[in-house]
Amino acid sequence: MDQFEQTNREFEQAMAECRALFEKKLHDYRASWRILRPTALTDQLFIKAKRIRKLEISGESLVGEGIRPEFIALINYGIVGLIQLSRGFADTVDVDNDEAMALYDEHAREALELMKRKNHDYDEAWRGMRVSSYTDFILTKIERIKEIENLRGQTLVSEGIDANYMDIINYAVFGLIKLSGK
Repeated sequence: MDQFEQTNREFEQAMAECRALFEKKLHDYRASWRILRPTALTDQLFIKAKRIRKLEISGESLVGEGIRPEFIALINYGIVGLIQLSRGFADTVDVDNDEAMALYDEHAREALELMKRKNHDYDEAWRGMRVSSYTDFILTKIERIKEIENLRGQTLVSEGIDANYMDIINYAVFGLIKLSGK
């Protein structure tokens, strides 16, 4: 198996791990995230990424959870963001669990396919990077999303919020793989 095939398998495994947790949380909470407005979702991504950065710098967690669960959360909230962009937010939970999983799978598949294409074009460059760089890039993407939201989407040359969500998912998958020692 060549390196790209191995990487694709690692991407798929990381995404499957995130999906499994998402499905369990969906059982517990239903699709409560449907009420999140774009700015609240951006702030949720922000606090997850800031926590990773804090843990990377201090090395100390007072709640006993590490960096890995936060990368998983970034991936799942990134996919939720893509769903919310396509459907808009709701005032109540307006999808059942099966529909929520179908939406999740659709957007996760798009993110995974983009990851594979980018990895080919960038020739595995992410493997030579540090996890802390992924964190900083994610925080940068979140800041960009905030600016696009502040501009009400009226950008001049920038990619949209969806592209930034995709990049957040991508970098978080890299972090998951690297933290797994692969």
